[in-house]
Order: sequence, then C-alpha cells, then structure tokens
Amino acid sequence: MAWTASVLTIYPEMFPGPLAVSLAGKAREAGIWAVETVDIRDFARDKHHTVDDTPAGGGPGMVMRVDVLTRAIDAARGSGPAERPLVYLTPRGVPMTQAMLRGFARVPGLVIVCGRFEGVDERIFAARAGLEVSLGDFVLSGGEIAAMALIDGVVRLLPGVVGSALSVAEESFEQDLLEYPQFTRPRDFEDKYIPPVLLSGDHAAIARFRRTEAERITKERRPDLWARYEERRKKSETVP
Repeated sequence: MAWTASVLTIYPEMFPGPLAVSLAGKAREAGIWAVETVDIRDFARDKHHTVDDTPAGGGPGMVMRVDVLTRAIDAARGSGPAERPLVYLTPRGVPMTQAMLRGFARVPGLVIVCGRFEGVDERIFAARAGLEVSLGDFVLSGGEIAAMALIDGVVRLLPGVVGSALSVAEESFEQDLLEYPQFTRPRDFEDKYIPPVLLSGDHAAIARFRRTEAERITKERRPDLWARYEERRKKSETVP
C-alpha cells in the first residue's frame, strides 16, 4: 500500500504542486506514495462555507473553527489506515527534525492540518490529539508550504525513492552532523582546487577527511547539534 498524506487545507489547488516533479513526482507516479487533499470548507454548514470566526477575547485576524476542522479531520482519518498520525503545522510546534521524518516514513502515512489566519481554536488539540510541528522560527501565510516540505522530507526516505541508501545515510543530521563539503569537476576553478585527498583513491583517508570536515562545519554553524554529537560520542566511548 502506498504511503499516503491526507492534507487538510482551504487551498487544495496548491497540491501536489512541487511534489509532482523530481524524485517525489517520480515516486508518486510509481505508486510509492500518494497525496489526497481535503477541503476544509466542505465541512462548514453555512451557505458561505465559513471556516473561521473572530477570536474570543478580541484581537486581530480570524481563528479556524473547532467544529468545522474536527469534521474534516474525522473524514480524513476515516479514509485511510488508523495508524496515520495527525500533524498540525504551526510556528509554535516542536521543530521538524530528520529523526521525526524517519519516524513518519515508518507509518502508513499522515493526516496533516494546514493552519491559516491567526491559528486554530485551541480546543482542537484536546478533541483530536495530534503533534504540533514547526518548520522553523518564522511565520508563513499558512501551513501548505510547510506541509510540502514535510511530505518531501518523508517521501525521499521511503524505500525505492532515492537511488542509493548510502546517499541518505550520509546526509546532514543523520548522525547529528552537517554534511561534509562536496566537489566535482573541473578540478581547478578560479584558483580553487579539489582537495587532493579526494582524488587520492585512498578510501580510508577520504572517509577521515569527510568526517573531520563534517565535524568542523557542525561545530562552527550548529553548536546545538555539536553538543548532542559530542555527548553521544562520549557515551559510546564509555560503553564496555
């Protein structure tokens, strides 16, 4: 059965969008994964298909209604395996990580809620428990672009999507390290040369060079990752 993402949105025409091309597009055509959209407006019960209302207590903007959104979630969950986690995309969520994506790749799919306006009625999280996920410390107009990023990140981890499993294993974040620098022809470009070790044919030396460079870049750019990497490495050294 194909890994399936059910995306709840008020803009279903945005999908599959970029997911229809490149690796994700080819995998979709091959039946490895699928995306289905659920138009939240279809679950409103007034003639204007209203999905939002003014915030209780006053304030700017509008808030997505809990009753409408709950009906949409229930419909999406009923259309696929019960094991699919429910994900809300919101700036206040836990940060999306590679480890999280690996976990999502091991389940039959996801039900993804794309927020809009000032957010969703807080009672939705009690009514339909799910995981709040953030793409990063910034705000987008809605959750659709974040949903595409999440789906793309998961799809490339599915079996048969990326040609070499080694390519995925050596990427940034897989071992709490950023990826090492990459080079290709020409050997000389504006007096900048490919490091000689990469042309030596000495695979052990190449591996050492790449690990050293990955450690250097991670330490310089992501001290949070570096601290985690160092802690994990120290633990492994103390295990008898």
